[in-house]
Amino acid sequence: MKIIPIGVWGGYPNKNEATSAFLIEQDGFRCLVDCGSGVLAAVQNYTELRDLDAVIISHYHPDHIADIGVLQHAAMVGMQLKEWDTPLLFYAHDKDPDEFKKLFYKGVTEGRAIQESETLNLGPWQVSFCETIHPVYCLAMKFTANGRTAVFTADTSWKEELVSFSENADLVIAESNLYEKYLGIIQGHMSGSQAGELAERSNAKRLLLTHLPQYGDLAEILNAAKSSYSGEVEFAVIGKSYEL
Repeated sequence: MKIIPIGVWGGYPNKNEATSAFLIEQDGFRCLVDCGSGVLAAVQNYTELRDLDAVIISHYHPDHIADIGVLQHAAMVGMQLKEWDTPLLFYAHDKDPDEFKKLFYKGVTEGRAIQESETLNLGPWQVSFCETIHPVYCLAMKFTANGRTAVFTADTSWKEELVSFSENADLVIAESNLYEKYLGIIQGHMSGSQAGELAERSNAKRLLLTHLPQYGDLAEILNAAKSSYSGEVEFAVIGKSYEL
């Protein structure tokens, strides 16, 4: 399993970059995890768009879906040029029917509903889900194949159930949008120390921090994560390949 960060920002992209999204690959299957602002341009540094096999969406906030429309346009052009021969599949929850319907576009993309209670067989992976604590319905994801596991927390406040959901993961990719001083003030997100606590208590082998703020001294978030996690931790590095 190879995971490549495409963007690392929360809310909106920093200049010339993208919001938090990841390309995950295994056995020739490529899945894009979230598709927010700037992601479509950035992901083309690592794959041809026609080689994407699936897109999975955690929730319908703009920083996670803003580029879906232009990806649909790319699929449409690809179909017209006969470079794509099957619709691109978007996997997302259907708790918001209006947003879910937008995943269907002119026969070139189609939506597939994911459920918290069900495990999805997606390419080489089994993907399971855990509802997070966020202003809208949002799902954390766990990809498992060949005894290796990667967890994406998506956007969330601290939730105790995420500890068992992430148990013994080879990699936890945790949102870390808050400086410690904003705990209890800004809702729906975790701080660096909480991301570290999640990785420590779940016995995760490695921790990546993502969904970062554009302001302040990011070193504070990394140091806070290191204060509560004894394992290897770093900010997700755009374009770096993390092999499991």
